[in-house]
Amino acid sequence: MSTAANALNAAGVHKTEALLFFTLMQLAVIILVARAGGEIALRLGQSSVVGEIVTGILLGPSLFGWLAPGLFDIVFRSAPPEPMQILSQIGLLLLMFQIGLEFDFSHLTERKHRHTVAWVASAGLTLPFALGFALGWLATPLQPAGADPLVSGLFVATAFSITALPILGRIMIEFQLTRSPLGVIAISAAAINDVVGWLLLALVSTLAAAQLDALDFLTRIVLVLVFFGLSWFVVRPLVKRLVHRARPGRGRLPPNLMGFLLALIFGAGMCTYQLGIFAIFGGFLMGVILHDEHGLREAWNTRVGHFVSVFFLPVFFTYTGLRTDIGSLDSLADWGWCALVIALATLGKFGGSYLAARRCGLGHGEAGILGIMMNTRALMELVVINVGYDLGVISQTMFTMLVIMAIFSTILTTPCLRIWLPAIGHPLPPRVRE
Repeated sequence: MSTAANALNAAGVHKTEALLFFTLMQLAVIILVARAGGEIALRLGQSSVVGEIVTGILLGPSLFGWLAPGLFDIVFRSAPPEPMQILSQIGLLLLMFQIGLEFDFSHLTERKHRHTVAWVASAGLTLPFALGFALGWLATPLQPAGADPLVSGLFVATAFSITALPILGRIMIEFQLTRSPLGVIAISAAAINDVVGWLLLALVSTLAAAQLDALDFLTRIVLVLVFFGLSWFVVRPLVKRLVHRARPGRGRLPPNLMGFLLALIFGAGMCTYQLGIFAIFGGFLMGVILHDEHGLREAWNTRVGHFVSVFFLPVFFTYTGLRTDIGSLDSLADWGWCALVIALATLGKFGGSYLAARRCGLGHGEAGILGIMMNTRALMELVVINVGYDLGVISQTMFTMLVIMAIFSTILTTPCLRIWLPAIGHPLPPRVRE
């Protein structure tokens, strides 16, 4: 090998090692800060995910980049962003599979309180959707250059409509609400909101990708429906047969089954990407078709779920934080718009759910608790707005405002439940009172 070739090879190795060095440094910082943030949140009576979201935002230009710009550049700007972007998307793909796997469709067939569930779910969708669409359509200063107001409005409407079912479920477990009538109504209505919300996100993403071309849009919709049908009627029976043969459960997830599931998730993500919607929908759909495999769900959460939560989720939160610049809201007008976003989102979700619950005969306190639980957005909101930002239909300013709204709506849930639950005669569990 010539001297020039040796020099080029050495330079390539050095470049790879340098990229690895800075990526490992970023990961070490992200994971340690996320664990610290989660622990602080727990001590403050919040969910650990809230702390991880907040620390992810603070690691971005909003705080770290503002307080120590030189050090921030060394940690997060010394290497290309692609490794962190890919890791965050892989983590999100695995997380969406996990969310689909944990989805409990029995809530949607619950006969008890069905009338109240229908009203709360409908009002908790239509009112925030209408307010979000009006804001996204009319707020010209917040729209990105060249974006279609219709698509921008639909994305903001979808972001306003979402409820964070996984986070809400964890909060309800902490407050021992899962088997109470109020808890059944809340989780059932939130489940309906989530189903419709993900369908809306897929629909709006397809519309944006088709660039409002009617024929292209209809073609993509048909292809997505065909993919869903094949997944449910062809892939589902085959995979369930394989799962039954492997017999996962009690923390046991055979390596061959784990490898097959990972390949299935990645393959489904590739398919939905080729269909013009984001890869995360493929992961979510693979989880949904296996939602009734309880042994698999338990084994996945034990063997894979914790790693996804500890490693991949903080990467996604920090990836979101690097896109969020609270300092860019540098005028009274910007903060006025931000306050309007928070107010309209809260009015739509909390107000719609509260009024629907009151109409169905629930008392003031019960309706308020139901409204505040339905207003929990957290992680699901971040997924939606990242999709919108990647498609270029919401600006960085609107992205930042929606991140602040997601954090505000989630932080509000726990303290409100602490105050309002005793008022309706529901005792607080000992660990919540501490």
